[in-house]
Amino acid sequence: MNQKEPVISGILNIDKPQGWTSHDVVAKVRRLSGQKRVGHAGTLDPLATGVLLACLGQATRVSEYLMRGRKVYQAAVHLGLSTDTYDAEGQVTTTAPEVNVTLSQLKEALSAFVGRIEQTPPMYSALKHRGIPLYKLARQGKTVERKPRPVEIYDIKLLDWSSPVLTIEVACSPGTYVRSLAHDLGQRLGCGAHLSSLTRLASGHFTLDEAVGLDALSKAFATGRWVELIHPLDEALLDFEAITFGSQAERQIRFGQQVQGPKPSSSSPLCRAYSTEGELIALLQYDAQTGLWQPKKVFG
Repeated sequence: MNQKEPVISGILNIDKPQGWTSHDVVAKVRRLSGQKRVGHAGTLDPLATGVLLACLGQATRVSEYLMRGRKVYQAAVHLGLSTDTYDAEGQVTTTAPEVNVTLSQLKEALSAFVGRIEQTPPMYSALKHRGIPLYKLARQGKTVERKPRPVEIYDIKLLDWSSPVLTIEVACSPGTYVRSLAHDLGQRLGCGAHLSSLTRLASGHFTLDEAVGLDALSKAFATGRWVELIHPLDEALLDFEAITFGSQAERQIRFGQQVQGPKPSSSSPLCRAYSTEGELIALLQYDAQTGLWQPKKVFG
């Protein structure tokens, strides 16, 4: 990238195609844009498609808040076949001679997973054991104990049931493995199961309807109109209230100094700080002891 070219900060809502890793998508955006600082907010497996948020420039500093957003997936689950990866890319580990599951049994089993549950991550995941990704250990034929983790599944809708495959829509908290959900459903039904396809429909307020495919993105880069697809930095912070500060407070914030301001009106101690011109200045954290706002992340 030419040093005189401006650094672009913002978020691209990309429809990741099947077969691409999240890193592949980031590498493509980095190459096409010429931007050095590019990351993503929430990994999608190569098998999966749908919403992948690419963060550019200073948006990489707020990706953690994007990852906290509620997720919605559409998943196809194949009953009667279990695999070592819990999805269609793995080796078959068990096969049921037949799948005798009624609609009522299926609905009852699905309902058991709605709410706060403990979920054991799959061995084929990016989680680490003593600094080594689990999937690397799994490829060596090793299995290690994984502690169940608390996740929340807000809703499961049964969209279709054509035995042995069911299609569901899952709304869940970040950190939920839909592959594990498919596997656990098969265990509960006693026939085994694996995830045969997965599409992320939404991540926070970013939806698949508004996502751009890689072909369209490439054309936008070729015509120089890709910047029109960038969502502003503050869309990562919409869960926090917005407070406008005057010019003197703005200078203090930019120097990392505490400033006075209204008390938070919500349960969150964080706020988006804007200048009187409407520019996002910083993410601030309220100190209840001093009654002042402390800069947490300042945006240049």
